[in-house]
Amino acid sequence: MPSIGTRDYDTVPATDVAFIGLGVMGFPMAGHLAKAGHRVTVYNRTAAKARQWAQEFGGRHAPTPREAAAGAQIVFMCVGNDDDLRSVTLGEDGALAGLQPGTLLVDHTTASADVARELHAAATARQVGFVDAPVSGGQAGAVNGVLTVMCGGSQADFDRVKPVAMAYARAFTLIGEAGAGQLAKMVNQICIAGLVQGLSEAIAFGQHAGLDMKLVLDVISKGAAQSWQMENRGYTMVDDKFDFGFAVDWMRKDLSLVLDEARRNGARVPVTALVDQFYADVQRLGGNRWDTSSLIKRLR
Repeated sequence: MPSIGTRDYDTVPATDVAFIGLGVMGFPMAGHLAKAGHRVTVYNRTAAKARQWAQEFGGRHAPTPREAAAGAQIVFMCVGNDDDLRSVTLGEDGALAGLQPGTLLVDHTTASADVARELHAAATARQVGFVDAPVSGGQAGAVNGVLTVMCGGSQADFDRVKPVAMAYARAFTLIGEAGAGQLAKMVNQICIAGLVQGLSEAIAFGQHAGLDMKLVLDVISKGAAQSWQMENRGYTMVDDKFDFGFAVDWMRKDLSLVLDEARRNGARVPVTALVDQFYADVQRLGGNRWDTSSLIKRLR
C-alpha cells in the first residue's frame, strides 16, 4: 500500500470519526483524516488490513462496523458494491446500530441510487444523517488527497461533513437530495467510457498509420482534443502499459449501475452500452485487473 501524499491540512476541529472499508481508496482516505488531526477508528473485513492501518497512522481498529461507529460523530464508508454496503451498515453489527441520534453516516462507495435512498431512509428512522458521496480521481487522487466528491443529501448534513472530508478532497459538492451523488457519479463514468474508447481508437489509428503517437499526443493535447485521459493515460497506452489506475472489473460494475438506471429512467446510452461490451472483450483477454485504458488492447 503506497504512503499517502504530502498535503497541507486546513485547521478543522478534531472530530471522532470512523472509516469502514480500507481498500485502495479507503486506506489513504482514512489516513488523511488521521493526519488532519481527527480521532479515527477503522474497520475492515480483513482484520489484518485494519491492524496495518492503525500501526501506520496511529488510530484504532474495531472488530465490527458497529463497534467502529460507537462514539463517532461521523462514519465514513467505502466498500465494494450495494450488498457490501448493506452488510456494513444494516443489522445487529452494522454501523447504524452503533450511531447515536444526531450523528452522520457518509458513503463513498460507488453504488446504486436506490441503495443510497434505502440507507438514507434507514438512517433517518434512527435520527442519523446520511450523505451519499461517491468519489472520482482514482487511487492517485486518494493517495494525494485530491478527490472530487459528488454528494446527495440535505444541506445541513453536507455542511457538517464537508470541512472534515476536505482532508482528502479538492472538491466536495452537493448535487441534490439523497441519491443525487450516485447519479452524478454515473454521469462521470459515462463520460469516461466514451473518452477512453475515442482515445483508444485514435491511438490505434495513428499507430496503424505509422505516426509517432507520443509526438501526436503532444501536439493535439494543446488543442480541442485535450482531456485528462489523454494527458494521464495516452502515453501509457502507446507503451502498452495498463498496470495502474481503475480496474476493468470495477468499471464494468459501475457501467452496470449506469445501464440499470438508464433502463429505469428511460435515458438512451447506446455508446455506453457498446463500450461496456468492449470492456467484456478486455476481460476475455485476461484484463480484469488492467487499467480502464486497456480498451486499446482489443484494437491491436
